[in-house]
This record gives sequence, structure tokens and C-alpha cells, in this order.
Amino acid sequence: MDSTRRQITKIAREVGKFTVRTMKAEGVGTAEFDLIHVVRKNPGITQTEICRILGTDKGAVARQTANLEAKGYLRREVNPEDGRSQLIFPTPQAQQLKNSKAHIEAVFYEWLTQALSEEERGEFARLLDVVYRRCKEESKAGFPTMTARIREGE
Repeated sequence: MDSTRRQITKIAREVGKFTVRTMKAEGVGTAEFDLIHVVRKNPGITQTEICRILGTDKGAVARQTANLEAKGYLRREVNPEDGRSQLIFPTPQAQQLKNSKAHIEAVFYEWLTQALSEEERGEFARLLDVVYRRCKEESKAGFPTMTARIREGE
């Protein structure tokens, strides 16, 4: 039984709604955020690799990439290893957008935790770090434990 009642997910969803609403003023949607994030983490990536990572079709990625390039968030270079493909890089504007999104989230989380005492905030942050590290380790390993648990339930 989930003792958390999925409240981490619910809080993140509400913060996400506010962040998306705020960032839409900058003309960037949710799917575009995801694409920018992939390019920032993998500078010099190809559209084919973006499709694989996002699980999105070529047409959608091509449209989003073109839109983000026109908005100044991405730039392309010819792939020196394959003249038919292009490498996609983030621009400083993409980094600024990331910082802006992170700032919005940080302000929201700071406001949320103001309901706790200083001591409670410290303990809450410590416990979140424990849970986060466990999550990140599972992710880096390719989710073997979670995949097995889901399969056991089938």
C-alpha cells in the first residue's frame, strides 16, 4: 500500500501546472520544454536521438526543433561524420529558460515549505534527499527493480 498516497506526484503536478502557465508567457509549451531539456543534457544530439529519448515521432520533433530554432532556443550544425544529418545544440537563451523554470519552481517550493518550522524544513529536506537518491540510483540503472515489481503484479 502506498503510504504517501502519491502526494509527491500530486504536489509536483500542481507546481508543474503553475510553471507551465507562467512559462507559456515566454512562448514555450510543455513538449518544447522536454525537447530543450534533452538537448541541454545532450548537446550535439541528432533529431533521431531526440525521437528515441522522448519516444516521439520524427515529424513532431522536426516541427518542435524548427520552432525552437526560430525562437532562438536551439541552433544546428552540420554533422561532420554524416553530412546528411545535423547536430542540435542549446543556445544561451535555452539555458536562461531552464534557469527561469527552475526559479519559478524554487519560489513555489519555498512558499510551500514556509508552513513548516525551520527544524521541520531541515528534516523534510533530509528525507527528500534520501528518497531522491534512491530514485536516481534506480533510474541510472535502467529501472530494474521497478520493472520487476510491475511485472510481478501482472
